[in-house]
Amino acid sequence: MTTPDIHLKTPPGPGRFQLPDPPENPEDKMTSFDRLTINGNAHYLKQHLVDRRPEERDRILVAGDRYTVAEPSRYLAGGRYPDLLVAFDVDPAAYQASNGYIIAEQRKPPDFVLEIASRSSGREDTGPKRQDYAAIGIPEYWRFDETGEHHGERLAGDRLENGEYAAIEIAELPDGSLQGYSAMLDLYLRWEAGELVFYDPVTNRPILTYEDQRARADSTEARVRELERLLRQQNL
Repeated sequence: MTTPDIHLKTPPGPGRFQLPDPPENPEDKMTSFDRLTINGNAHYLKQHLVDRRPEERDRILVAGDRYTVAEPSRYLAGGRYPDLLVAFDVDPAAYQASNGYIIAEQRKPPDFVLEIASRSSGREDTGPKRQDYAAIGIPEYWRFDETGEHHGERLAGDRLENGEYAAIEIAELPDGSLQGYSAMLDLYLRWEAGELVFYDPVTNRPILTYEDQRARADSTEARVRELERLLRQQNL
């Protein structure tokens, strides 16, 4: 997902560059959509991080599929557009206005990026992209591959140490799942029967989803109805 020498667009208003939209690749879009969008993973991750850091809610960015560059310039040599990006203590409005993440503008690199494997991106994800993310100072770089066919492994993570990436330990669990710990997110990432799942180390359960929240609401409603029934019986 690197596109050299792409001219930046200039939006209305003085003094601001706007990054171009990444080139469309239906295969990459489908893999990202399957693992991060249709199942709600990106949305639930944002919800979880905001719940854990409520005082920072307006400074947390969870995004993807837009360019990440070191600084604005007329060309985008080396520009990358990760499938998932997480950054703390940044300005999400600036990200939207610039149509992407400009490190010089945000005054820090993203804290976490993740790439979902596809046939067209596998070699880039494990080679040049890994070098570029290290060069711009991204503390954690993760890769997920449903089959292991394109990345050579189903789950992998790197942590930046002295300017270079060192592999994060990935453990195989008794049920065959693979798990690694993200210090940046304070979450476990799991390859679980071909699915990407974020686990909360506090509860040792997946982060809350819509189904979890609905089940809790239904359970609470059922308890309220039962209490009302008991009160009516007592008043007879």
